[in-house]
Amino acid sequence: MKHSLYRGGRDNEIIALFRQTFTDSESEKEGNHIGTLVKQFLEHTPNEGIRVFITTKDDQVVSGVIFSKLTFEDCNICIWLLSPAAVVTSMQGKGVGQGLIRFAHDYLKQEGVQQLVTYGDINFYSKVGYKPITEEIIPSPLKLSYPEGWLAQSLESEHIKAISGKVYCVEAINRPELW
Repeated sequence: MKHSLYRGGRDNEIIALFRQTFTDSESEKEGNHIGTLVKQFLEHTPNEGIRVFITTKDDQVVSGVIFSKLTFEDCNICIWLLSPAAVVTSMQGKGVGQGLIRFAHDYLKQEGVQQLVTYGDINFYSKVGYKPITEEIIPSPLKLSYPEGWLAQSLESEHIKAISGKVYCVEAINRPELW
């Protein structure tokens, strides 16, 4: 298996991976919803606002994770959002997703990213260093429907730096129903 920064040419395969993974784990409706979100990320997010990482095995994409840049009104700390992530159903529970996320963290740290946030399952994301936070520590771009799922990690130290002020996300994920 090989982890890498995605550089284009396999959009349909990546969209299908996310669609099928979320169909298998949630429902066909959720799979279509996430597939559409990933398509929006890939087709409409400027390169400076997105990083997509994939794992390939036998030249097939078996996992993917998308990071997008957050912009803060009153702060110049470089923070990116991890969302969404997917691993082909037959390979889940084998460390593939964790390995890809760690690879992505190393890459983003080299690019100068200081902190990461995600909105998801603490039981999974704690395995790769994320800790629960409140919006008083780092505000979310939109109102959270599940505040317990707001998680962060510093790539510089053990401590997460608190941020204040308005935060903006890329357009693909700037929809209240996603939060």
